[in-house]
Amino acid sequence: MLLFNYRLSMHSLRYTYKRDYLMQEILLNIESKEIRYAHLKFGKLIDLIVERKKSRQITGNIYRGKVTNTLRNIQSAFIDIDEGENGFIHISDVLENTKKFEEMFDMDFAVESASTAPSKNPPKDITQLLTPDQPVLVQVVKEPIGSKGARLTSNVSIAGRYLVLLPNSAHRGVSRKIEDRATRERLKQLIRAFEMPQDMGLICRTASQSASTEMLVEEATDLLRSWQQVVEKFHNSSVPSLLYEETDLIKKALLTAIDKKYDRILIDDYATYQRCKKMYRKYEKEHPVKIELYRDKTPMFERFSVEKEISKSLKRKIWLPCGGYLYFDRTEAMYTVDVNSGRSLETSSKGDVEESLVRINLEAAEEIARQLRIRNIGGLIICDFIDMRIRKNQRRVLDKLREYMKEDGAKCTILSMSEFGLVEMTRSRNRESLMQTLFTSCPYCGGSGLVKNHESVSVEIERALRKLIEAQNQFALRLVVHPEFDNYLEVIDKKFLLSFAHKANAHLEFSIDDHLHINEYHFYSTLNNERLEH
Repeated sequence: MLLFNYRLSMHSLRYTYKRDYLMQEILLNIESKEIRYAHLKFGKLIDLIVERKKSRQITGNIYRGKVTNTLRNIQSAFIDIDEGENGFIHISDVLENTKKFEEMFDMDFAVESASTAPSKNPPKDITQLLTPDQPVLVQVVKEPIGSKGARLTSNVSIAGRYLVLLPNSAHRGVSRKIEDRATRERLKQLIRAFEMPQDMGLICRTASQSASTEMLVEEATDLLRSWQQVVEKFHNSSVPSLLYEETDLIKKALLTAIDKKYDRILIDDYATYQRCKKMYRKYEKEHPVKIELYRDKTPMFERFSVEKEISKSLKRKIWLPCGGYLYFDRTEAMYTVDVNSGRSLETSSKGDVEESLVRINLEAAEEIARQLRIRNIGGLIICDFIDMRIRKNQRRVLDKLREYMKEDGAKCTILSMSEFGLVEMTRSRNRESLMQTLFTSCPYCGGSGLVKNHESVSVEIERALRKLIEAQNQFALRLVVHPEFDNYLEVIDKKFLLSFAHKANAHLEFSIDDHLHINEYHFYSTLNNERLEH
């Protein structure tokens, strides 16, 4: 016991006084209600996932659902999957869609069965495919965000580490990211030779290039077994229910570290550490990953400056090392990123202005790519870079942005730079953004960031008072306001309002209610204590 305590204290000292920056590592912070995943590269935060236990990720999960209603005008249906909000499915996600598979798994289906040719006359009406109360087998392809339910598909796929099983499609293909021709041909021949039901397909993922034939055969067998279990559960169930659950964040972190050759996984929870060590035994021959338990008293995310990076990513303004800065703003339709020169041009000579602008834009491209991952911003994004006159410099910045975005796990599409320095891009939205996970709309401003100033509310009160006295003949009034606004009236406008009421032969009293919105006020009749509409 004494020896164990001595080792424990020495381990703590090592973390306290020495912080080695490994090339690639994952930090797992485990709390009672939350799991946080941080990917660090040379000590710098590259990616962040925050998963709340009450709102776990359900993308990839397969459900027995029940159609609640169909919407013919938008060719869609709502489906109850027993996850709170009903899921949403479009007719294109009901019909077999090769293009969507190609986009989801980033590949060309060079190998496919003749039996997979699409029907010449597919149904054009959602009501021909789905009817209310019909049981359906569906999979979540997009997390529920805000009030929107999960996006569903009936084109089910079960993803393993090396392979993806397509139970309802006979397509067989290899990921485009496998560039070596010999490897691609080997994998194509291998999946052609797999003995599987004719109506099922297989996809070789990027990680499959380093897998042996035995490993691929074993995984294909496991995926088929998982599908058989899904089918059995579907037939044995009579209500909406979960049939297959995607790998959780802990196992994903372990497999990511092995597949991408990371150096270490550092965990601050003993039970999770033990679980990772146990899971790693199956993969330890593939890549040596250090799985370590963090024992220092200082919180792990604080020790590695991750908390500072999270706080930074919640701000609108981000400073760049060169002295420039970025503004991140969200509108209803898109995110905008504005690049500004800031202090960076103050020390630049006149002859180097163009090159200084290029340097700012190059730093901005790197930081934009990093912030999009950390903040998990999805949808349409417009990047407003500082104008550059030379076309070659514009290409340099655009190429650098594309290079940094290649490291992003989410699918991204980047268009060319316009004459005004604008770059349009899209990033797939697979879960809520960091802001949506950590924040809720302000009850005062409703998410706008603005409330009326006291003078504006005072002017409204004057109008309402005039209307109540002159139009509604109310002469016995009590005005109820927020305490903070009452302090303003006490100093500025209370005497005026009393004088105004007195001249109109009305009696006005004041009272406060700290439950009111700061812009809210109510008039009551002092005769019967009824609230008056104004």
